[in-house]
Amino acid sequence: MLQRPRRNRKSAVIRNMIQETYLLPSNLIFPLFIVEGENQKTEVSSMPGIYRHSIDNLLREIESCLKLGLTTFDIFPAVEESLKDKFATESYREGTLYLRAIEAVKKHFPEACVVTDVALDPYSSDGHDGIVENGEILNDETLVVLGKMALAHAQAGADIIAPSDMMDGRIGFIRNVLDENGFTNVSLMSYTAKYASSFYGPFRDALGSAPKKGDKKTYQMNPANTREALIEARLDVEEGADFLMVKPGLPYLDIIKLLHDNFDLPIAAYNVSGEYAMLKAAIQNGWLQESAIVETLLSFRRAGATAILTYHAKEVLEKGWLK
Repeated sequence: MLQRPRRNRKSAVIRNMIQETYLLPSNLIFPLFIVEGENQKTEVSSMPGIYRHSIDNLLREIESCLKLGLTTFDIFPAVEESLKDKFATESYREGTLYLRAIEAVKKHFPEACVVTDVALDPYSSDGHDGIVENGEILNDETLVVLGKMALAHAQAGADIIAPSDMMDGRIGFIRNVLDENGFTNVSLMSYTAKYASSFYGPFRDALGSAPKKGDKKTYQMNPANTREALIEARLDVEEGADFLMVKPGLPYLDIIKLLHDNFDLPIAAYNVSGEYAMLKAAIQNGWLQESAIVETLLSFRRAGATAILTYHAKEVLEKGWLK
């Protein structure tokens, strides 16, 4: 045999020399959950190792992450039910938990990159990403609220705003609001292909943000569809997005590659709560080795993702798995 591919696998030196795909701390975004109060740190029951933090503990968590080389954080609020209403007014009210958290992080750690979530569901009494009227999710009326929310985030110091709502036209609407108010340097990371998935359960458990009635299939994408992602991506590019995101990640590696191959913008993959919970459960039961975590994250990079939102971010750095 003239060709023996195993010759290039015979030692660690050679394997490292020809490695094609790398996973770096700079590729990782760490999602963090916040709650009101002081010195609060409660574990999410369906996500072992992941916690809801009060702002003071959030700052301690971010400080420890920065020391590990983890620099980008996506913050999500667990909002008290008494503060929720039909129009999600808590999402942009001055002095709200979320805005205080953004301000605190940027004040104490200006070098940290803060990504913020724009959608109504954490603040909505209906638990949907848009305004609900007679069982219908109102698209254009929701854009006005999303614009107010995004502007409030920018004023608080957000570096990247990530609309996760899947309303039509929201990227262009938010871009215009930001630009008209002087926030031309604030980036938009669009949830471009966000599927109506069964993998979001632990996240909704963490925030208490599940829909009170119905589902999200009229605005999130059908898991059976591929070409529809190209339509969404083209619109996001035309409307001013800076990143295109695919959510969930692992069951949609083909969509990550599709967008990577067809658009020049950076692609983000969300390694969602259900994917995290599955791996953690299998590892804790001895069914998988911990090395499955890095293997999973590498699959996103191999498919074409530049940024990976993952609850494993701190863990892989603490344990030195990226060395």
